[in-house]
Amino acid sequence: AAMVQKYQSPVRVYKHPFELIMAAYERRFPTCPLIPMFVASDTVNEYKSEDEAIHVIERRCKLDIDAPRLLKKIAGVDYVYFVQKNSLNRRERTLHIEAYNETFSNRVIINEHCSYTVHPDNEDWTCFEQSASLDIKSFFGFESTVEKIAMKQYTSNIKKGKEIIEYYLKQLEEEGITFVPRWTPPVACKSESSTSHPRRPVSPAINIPESATKEGLSNKEILNTSSSPSEPTAGTPDDKLDADYIKRYLGDLTPMQESCLIRLRQWLQETHKGKIPKDEHILRFLRARDFNIDKAREILCQSLTWRKQHQVDYILDTWNPPQVLQDYYAGGWHHHDKDGRPLYVLRLGQMDTKGLVRALGEEALLRYVLSINEEGLRRCEENTKVFGRPISSWTCLVDLEGLNMRHLWRPGVKALLRIIEVVEANYPETLGRLLILRAPRVFPVLWTLVSPFIDDNTRKKFLIYAGNDYQGPGGLLDYIDKEIIPDFLGGECMCEVPEGGLVPKSLYRTAEELENEDIKLWTETIYQSASVFKGAPHEVLIQIVDASSVITWDFDVCKGDIVFNIFHSKRAPQPPKKDSLGAHSITSPGGNNVQLIDKVWQLGRDYSMVESPLICKEGESVQGSHVTRWPGFYILQWKFHSMPACATTNLPRVDDVLASLQVSSHKCKVMYYTEVIGSEDFRGSMTSLESSHSGFSQLSAATTSSSQSHSSSMISR
Repeated sequence: AAMVQKYQSPVRVYKHPFELIMAAYERRFPTCPLIPMFVASDTVNEYKSEDEAIHVIERRCKLDIDAPRLLKKIAGVDYVYFVQKNSLNRRERTLHIEAYNETFSNRVIINEHCSYTVHPDNEDWTCFEQSASLDIKSFFGFESTVEKIAMKQYTSNIKKGKEIIEYYLKQLEEEGITFVPRWTPPVACKSESSTSHPRRPVSPAINIPESATKEGLSNKEILNTSSSPSEPTAGTPDDKLDADYIKRYLGDLTPMQESCLIRLRQWLQETHKGKIPKDEHILRFLRARDFNIDKAREILCQSLTWRKQHQVDYILDTWNPPQVLQDYYAGGWHHHDKDGRPLYVLRLGQMDTKGLVRALGEEALLRYVLSINEEGLRRCEENTKVFGRPISSWTCLVDLEGLNMRHLWRPGVKALLRIIEVVEANYPETLGRLLILRAPRVFPVLWTLVSPFIDDNTRKKFLIYAGNDYQGPGGLLDYIDKEIIPDFLGGECMCEVPEGGLVPKSLYRTAEELENEDIKLWTETIYQSASVFKGAPHEVLIQIVDASSVITWDFDVCKGDIVFNIFHSKRAPQPPKKDSLGAHSITSPGGNNVQLIDKVWQLGRDYSMVESPLICKEGESVQGSHVTRWPGFYILQWKFHSMPACATTNLPRVDDVLASLQVSSHKCKVMYYTEVIGSEDFRGSMTSLESSHSGFSQLSAATTSSSQSHSSSMISR
């Protein structure tokens, strides 16, 4: 089976001018003592331009790959040959390197691209980037072994690349070479030099403070950060992660882990208009799935949809917890642990969970827990800045003193499980450590109820102390500084966390009140969710009275691939009959599924298609609009998209087969919102719509002529 591995490096910044880096780089040929496997290299082709600005050199490199003898024997080779083509442009100050394998090129395809360029904000610094792909078609049945060897060799070479440049820079310095002059055009005649002169880069030094103020950093901070570009602003498509920034803010990652982060981040920038999570948050999802990029992408997309649906991004700024919570929820943030992680203290034993659920309902409790998690993310960022090293998780201290049978009240446990589930799904890898203190006798009962819902990775971080064990060796002092141990645990630190206590029954709400409240919270979002099955599309009816109205839509494809259609009909479709519920509409917590188009209706006779079908892939956000030509009934339809075989070869592509296997039980999920805007309102707000990049811009032309139907739909790909 063919497998393609991709690698994309962060940007490595050398604080040396391009010309000096080139002098160092050239010293690694024809052989280099630091790379023992690099046995020899011969120049095959060479080209120099007359003015010496361009120098292209093609080398054939001989590598002694560190592979098992048996494998070399089977393959029948001792050495592997690569072709490497270097194109140096001294005028533009760039070096581009392309390399590919010559040996086994029909079985294995390796491509690598590297570039050395001038740092955009400092012309005396040099940036290095590399990307590569490995595609193993076949290798005598040893495909996965070869893949492992190749990846291992490759990643160790990535690490070496930097050492090699630094080694030769040092060598140059010892020889007294610390400066290499820039290329200048040969002065043949005046006119020529004056034409080529403006092409030299003009010093962009002033950019630094400018971009920094844009990113909200004071000049003082720029001088302090050793990492080159100040923190990148989210969402600029060409913003790249540099190696120093990763080390400082995200931690020590292996080359493949860096590559996964960069690729997933790139994918998000291309597909998700709107809020892209911060780098450290993307990294949490990758860690939660052991850096399997596809699995991480799936849970991250689900979480982004969930955040949008429940407006989680605004929770801290817009939601005020009800007074009952502020008075009776016995938890709060309390300084930090010995590792610099934010510390959250929860006096669960003192808390009347039953009373809180009865007074507030599950939703408000869940929302409160979400706001705590959002605050945790914020504190991690803060501590990363303060402590000068990456801090991406928090420590939770749970005091169970006072835990009793009341805490095992079923609806309370159910609420707890649901909260755990939501937190696990949307805040992975945020719990650095969980200290459970003063666990009483009923605790094991609660633990057996709760633990199956907790991810294995998370469970490893639990430390449980019975009675007063936490005061002994291996106890609390190993994790938390003596000065901040809370008073209620016998420490000296005043802890602001509310004491909890019983919620007065007068605050309880009736079952009906709670029900209504819960319903309201669930539908608070303007989005509807729908399930789409093979053979059962989801359809929405829109009645148009004024011929030139505009139907607008905005939907996210949460799971599976779908086809989106719009139809028009002069007569109203029969509403789905309530008695034959099974046939027509399925309403489930997972979303609605309604069919409106009658089975006996014929396309072209009873209804017509007014837009060409749009295929939308999993994870995409689609916004668009349609200017209606006629009054009557419009039907928006989301339909299951089944994979056609690849047209050119008639063979199914591997990716397609895999995708069709992954769509479990042939069910897709869509979250949608539609609205009809009268044409007069629409024209008035044309400019505002254009600025929101919603793909409405082509409409200004469209609304004027109505000889044919017009639409625009934009997919954020």
